[in-house]
Amino acid sequence: MNSAAAMQAIEAELSHIWMVRAFLKHCDEAEDDEELCDVFRGLYDFMLALGKSSEAGDSEAFMKMAAKKFAKLRKSCQLFFEIQPEISTHTNFNMASRSLRTSLDVVATTIELFKDSKD
Repeated sequence: MNSAAAMQAIEAELSHIWMVRAFLKHCDEAEDDEELCDVFRGLYDFMLALGKSSEAGDSEAFMKMAAKKFAKLRKSCQLFFEIQPEISTHTNFNMASRSLRTSLDVVATTIELFKDSKD
């Protein structure tokens, strides 16, 4: 997988991550839960780190940064997966968790495929 294809695949997932972030940021539960705030801030940090190289169309820099920041994205997602049932079991939260899990898996797989293609 070349860097341009990898960047395109991850950018498609960023739209899903953004929507989960927006939902979590604006939900009533976020007012009282600092861990939930940490989750949406972590999601935003990952996207922000990729923004400059995305805007420049620099897929190599994008993938380098995606790989570098992936551990923090995974940590934020794992925190959400752990605390989500305690926060709410409403369908919106369940779907946010499912969407985030799917996007995390796609980003992880894309990074691995890109790394493998460079070896």
